[in-house]
Formats: sequence, structure tokens, C-alpha cells
Amino acid sequence: MEAMSPDDRPEAAQQQQPLEWRFAQVFGERAAGEDVQEVDIISAIEFDKSGDHLATGDRGGRVVLFERTDTRDNASRRELERQDYPISRHPEFRYKTEFQSHEPEFDYLKSLEIEEKINKIKWCQTANNALFLLSTNDKTIKYWKVQERKVKRVSVMNLDASQSSDNGSTSSSSTSSSRALLPNGECSEKLYNPHNNLSFPPGGCASLRLPVVVVTGEDLSHAARCRRVYAHAHDYHINSISNNSDGETFISADDLRINLWNLEISNQSFNIVDVKPANMEDLTEVITCAEFHPTHCNTLAYSSSKGSIRLIDLRQSALCDNHSKLFEEHEAAGSRSFFTEIIASVSDIKFARDGRHILSRDYMTLKLWDLNMDSGPVATFQVHEYLRPKLCDLYENDSIFDKFECCLSGDGLRVASGSYSNLFRVFGCAPGSTEATTLEASRNPMRRQVPNPVRPARTLTSLTRAVRRGGENAAIEANGNSYDLSTKLLHLAWHPTENSIACAAANSLYMYYA
Repeated sequence: MEAMSPDDRPEAAQQQQPLEWRFAQVFGERAAGEDVQEVDIISAIEFDKSGDHLATGDRGGRVVLFERTDTRDNASRRELERQDYPISRHPEFRYKTEFQSHEPEFDYLKSLEIEEKINKIKWCQTANNALFLLSTNDKTIKYWKVQERKVKRVSVMNLDASQSSDNGSTSSSSTSSSRALLPNGECSEKLYNPHNNLSFPPGGCASLRLPVVVVTGEDLSHAARCRRVYAHAHDYHINSISNNSDGETFISADDLRINLWNLEISNQSFNIVDVKPANMEDLTEVITCAEFHPTHCNTLAYSSSKGSIRLIDLRQSALCDNHSKLFEEHEAAGSRSFFTEIIASVSDIKFARDGRHILSRDYMTLKLWDLNMDSGPVATFQVHEYLRPKLCDLYENDSIFDKFECCLSGDGLRVASGSYSNLFRVFGCAPGSTEATTLEASRNPMRRQVPNPVRPARTLTSLTRAVRRGGENAAIEANGNSYDLSTKLLHLAWHPTENSIACAAANSLYMYYA
């Protein structure tokens, strides 16, 4: 077995212990037997780079923002980190705000309905204490600015101080009431509105004072404003967007094209990848996901429905028809079947934070790729191998086309992805690691955990040069526990700096820490 070089991972990771995951929070938990509305199902999750904010999008076109609270409450947190003292508090988030990002539309030229469902959310660089993010549905990308605003109230009225301070809206009620006006701004004590309990000074007001708008520091509101709309650039459904490390540009990808945008220019984009053949009957594969390199602004990767990942360099040409590297796993002889190409389709790719590795998810497995080794993945993790004998049933009910996302920990030592029955799996990818944990999106994440069996000896071919893990636990589940194809965990995100995972089970957002 050829293991990854020690340079790929920290030395301490070689003896890493499996993490013990605990429940942290849940938002939108539904009661037993409660029906879930289609528009409330979460369709996108994304942490920002700091990990202090979390965004979710749903099928109703809404974006909900959460902010971290435990860092603010614990003033000595940074000091404890510098002293290497353990922090016992787990990450805590609270609801911040929400806004309607997309509305349902209709394309009259093609007679097609455009869903409001949020496909992807990406955070942009913050500025002036404002949050910026991109959200997209099938056709339109929007650039949002979310900012805190202090609440303005009306003050200094011709009213008793106790009355005017209690209710900032008294100006409208006082002006709307019918009363007899006297010279010099005075008014009679008799108010013609019997429901008006405002008190005026005896003898009327000596002078007329106009209402004054004051800003109070206690009450804050969050305003979301759409700054840019990037539309009419994709003939097919947008499957991914990704920010560039330069902070100025981003890409959007559909089935056949990848476009490059400038954040400040919404009426023009550049087509950098086009896989559309002259004759659509010759089409053999489509683009499934695209992502920029985390630090190299000229490098991006995109995956295809044939299971390959292509790395392209924007410096080579304006239209990147040729890739600089191709990552794909070769089939074993005699293993091809009707479902081979379907389950090989890559549904998601993520760059590791160090930019050295790429994690990809196909229907059955997670694969970890080294950018310096294009002969095959350095590790392969079986997510739900027990479903392989049931591929025919999965094809009949279209479950085989479900698109699961994947994520990596900030230190690059672990990877995670979802499965059915609201389960998700966490694998250790450091050399020598045997970590393969199964968790359930519920208040008791270890409820579906099964003990690790004795691992059989593994044989590896020189062709794949890969470590294959996870299939042993799945076999036990196939023999014992049932699985529910209607409850699937498609979307999850790993905190950028801590061992904390946010995952979506229908309309509920679960958070766990270790």
C-alpha cells in the first residue's frame, strides 16, 4: 500500500483519534408527524471564511443568516487560545436575519418556469461592517449586501414626555386626531378623538415644536439590499458559483459552460469553458461542478458527469478548451455495467484549504485527489456501499440521481458527506487513520452508530494507489438497519477553523461539534 507522504499531513495527525461528535444546536426542528412544506426545505449551506456567520438557502428562494454568539460573550477567548488552554464552550449560533433572494419567474421565450430555489450561496469579502454574499437559482445570480442599521424613532413632541418616550409612533396618532387649533400653535384641551389618551399641557402649547428623528443605539435592524443582478448568461441550469481569491471576480457554471464575472459588472461576462459540441447528438458529458483554487486566482477545477476532474489555468488562453491536468480513476477490467457511468458522475468538488488536495463526491464514494498526482485518488471512502446491490431500484425511483455535497475540515485531516436516512459520515484521511464515523442528523447523532468490526486485510492495485475505507460498516447496516430513501442529507458544511459541522435534514438545520 502506498501511503501519502508525511509532508501531506501534519505528523501529529498520523496518530489521530476518532472524534467524539456531540449535538450543539438545531434550528427549525419539526415535531414528530409534522409535514414539511416544499418551500421550507434547505437547499444550500455555507460558512463564511471566519466561521462567524452561516447562510442557508431554501427552495422558497429565501436566504437565512445566522451569527455566532459565543465569541462575543467570552471576552477572554483569544487569550485562552494563545495560552493553549482548552475551550469547553461549543460554537453557538443565533438567527440574524433573512430575506427573499429569488422569486419564481417564467421564461416566455422558452415557455419554461424558473424555480426560486437557491442552488448555491457563496460569501464575499466583508467591508465597512457589512456582509456580502452571492446567491443563485437556476438562471440568475444576485449580489447581496446585508448591513445593520440603527432604528430611528420620533422624539421631541408637543406632548407629555412620558407619553412621547413610550411610543415612538405617537406623532402619527396625534396628527391624525381632529382637534381645534388655536393661534400660535396652541390647541384646545378637548380632543375629538375619544381613543386618544395623549396629554397636553393645560392651556395648550406655548409654541409649536416639530418632531425630531433620533437614532437609538439599543435597537438594531438588518437590511438586505441587492446590489447586482447577473442574468441572461446561461442557457442551462446553473449548478455552481465560486469566488476568486482576488476578491474581484467569480465564476458560474451550468451543464455546458463556465462564465467569468466581475463583481462590479453585471451586464457582461466572459465564457472561459465551453464543452457544447457542434451537434448536440455528440454530447457525451456535462459539467457538474466548478470551483476556484483557494489561493491561486488563475487556477480552477471543474468536474464532469463521467467522473473526471479537470484543472485549468486561465493564463493559457482566453477560452480554456484544453485542461492542464486531468484527474480520473480508471475502471477495473470487467467491472463495467449499465450503472457505472451514472454512479461515477461527480456531484460536488471542494478544494482543501491548503490548495494541495481536491475532494470529490460521486454517488457511492468520496475521493481525495492530490494535485501533484493525476494517476488516481490518494484515498477512496465508501459512503453507502450497502446500496450497490440495489442500484436497479434506485434507478427506478430516480434516487440514483441525487446529488450529495461534500466538505473538508479546515486542517484537512477529515472529510464528510451525507447519505440516506438523514445520516452523514465522517472519515479520517491522514495516513494510518481508520476513522469512519456514521452520524444521524438528530439530537442524538450517535443513535445509529454501529461498532467498528475487525478490519480485513486490504489489497490495493498499483493502478488506483488508493486507500478504500467505510464499506465494512455499511455492510452491517445492510444486514441490520433499514434505510429510508425519502430522508436524505444532501447539504452540509464544515466550519473553516473548528471541528463543527452544519447539515440540513429537510427544513431543519442541525449543528454538531467535536
